[in-house]
Amino acid sequence: MIEAVAYLIVGLILLVYSADKFIMGAAATATYLGVSSMVVGLIVIGFGTSAPEMVISAIAAMQDNPGLALGNAVGSNITNIALVLGVGIIVSPLLICSNTVKREMPILLLVSLFVLWLMWDGELSRVDGVVLLLGMFVMTLWMAWLGLRESKEKDTLEEEFEAEMPHDVSKRAAWLWLLFGIIMLPMASVLMVKGATSIAQMMGMSDVVIGLTIVALGTSLPELSATIACMRKGEHDLALGNIVGSNMFNLLGVLGISSAIKSFKLPKNFLSTDYLVMLDLTFALLIFSLVYVARSKPIPRMIGYLFVLAYCAFNFWLFQRS
Repeated sequence: MIEAVAYLIVGLILLVYSADKFIMGAAATATYLGVSSMVVGLIVIGFGTSAPEMVISAIAAMQDNPGLALGNAVGSNITNIALVLGVGIIVSPLLICSNTVKREMPILLLVSLFVLWLMWDGELSRVDGVVLLLGMFVMTLWMAWLGLRESKEKDTLEEEFEAEMPHDVSKRAAWLWLLFGIIMLPMASVLMVKGATSIAQMMGMSDVVIGLTIVALGTSLPELSATIACMRKGEHDLALGNIVGSNMFNLLGVLGISSAIKSFKLPKNFLSTDYLVMLDLTFALLIFSLVYVARSKPIPRMIGYLFVLAYCAFNFWLFQRS
């Protein structure tokens, strides 16, 4: 048990560190290549924050633990909205101004419903995986087009992206950090998957539950630290945009990669319990945003407390069920 916990902790620390350096290196490299800050923010950072989930899910699928990949993708989305954004709103009421973010949020709900439709037969096949990866490709192209268009219109989100771009990183350092992240992410993920799987077996818990809780929380830590920092700086659109983008990449990329590697059946009642919780949180976020944007008011701290309470209740229920 001690060895498994050590694998999990060391893997988590390396995962968070390497993910941070990967995002910094990728963003700096893209900037040096002349890519606009809007496109870098929407695609590079959105993809980068989902890189831990993608690598872990690919390794879990290759090691015949697809339940861990499934739990990680859905659990990360639950954690991002209920815990990460909830804490962010508690730090500072969330004021949404960016037209880009307003467009992304309904798309996230549509993507969630599309994935639900693919899962309706009780499994994710390799064909479903290919469809999801194609969806991620289409979404990436759409985000690139959106980023280029909004750059011309000077969306408020672009100013926040520009403020966060790593301008003090040399070109050589950018490439080195990018390479470091590419090498370390899989290594850290192997350790984390090994530790999480061993703990699940020892405690009699399913891989899905471990993915929904421990692994999902671990892979969402970069988003948590970034969201708190953004909210303190008043970069509200950036904080929300990162979470929405990450959740879309989780559903399309993480589930797409894992199911393309190996088809797997969904656990019994997964859609009516765990996935339904994720869908409800996504819908609640959209409704709260529409209501407060229409009033030109920030989402109040009370909503943040409700999200965090929902996260705690969900995890307590999971452990009780297990």
